[in-house]
Amino acid sequence: MSPPVFLAGTAALEGDRVVLDGAEGRHAASVRRLRPGERVDLTDGAGLLAECVVTAADRASLTLDVLARHREAPPSPRLVVVQALPKGDRGELAVETMTEAGVDEIVPWSAARCVTQWRPERREKALGRWRSTAREAGKQARRSRLPDVAGLASTADVAERIAAASLALVLHEEAEAPLSAVEPPADGEIVLVVGPEGGITAEELERFAAAGGRATRLGPTVLRTSTAGVAAAAVLLAATGRW
Repeated sequence: MSPPVFLAGTAALEGDRVVLDGAEGRHAASVRRLRPGERVDLTDGAGLLAECVVTAADRASLTLDVLARHREAPPSPRLVVVQALPKGDRGELAVETMTEAGVDEIVPWSAARCVTQWRPERREKALGRWRSTAREAGKQARRSRLPDVAGLASTADVAERIAAASLALVLHEEAEAPLSAVEPPADGEIVLVVGPEGGITAEELERFAAAGGRATRLGPTVLRTSTAGVAAAAVLLAATGRW
């Protein structure tokens, strides 16, 4: 069985002994009930992972000895998914599954036809839920490099990301080119745009095309916006050789 993963600061992981306290320490000691002699992995979420063994435990913290360290290089090419806001809690589902698959950045997008809109007074709370979901899913998936969850993007912001990308793809059910036929770049950044339940508008498609985005079809069926991203990410991660 693989050891559990917890988050710790980079500076703490540079030493030979680590005290894991705070929320992570309380969860490890009180919920997981880890005890001396058990193996634990700690990561800073930015590519550094320390293999550790518990030497002491109390109700709110663990003391661990570092056995080995590993540094994961930044992935190449980098995969960014622009996710139109789904309704209900499907946003967290999309973030969870894309994090588990290996997406490097998730950009929430306020598309024209989104049923859900993050009002200014609720925006930070909603974004916090996405970031918390990514953090917990990354730990569950044993990722040493957690995905970034960007701030809420407008259509203009998405067009700028597309223009700067090495490859930009816009999922659309009426596109002729299949995603499986796309040849991804060896490095740089791939931006994948997933539209809302109501679909991407003609104006949005035109704007993205003008910025360099290529419309592509995922498959013969129409997926929910909350599941299309992880399905498309799987295709691209396999095509790049990252899977």
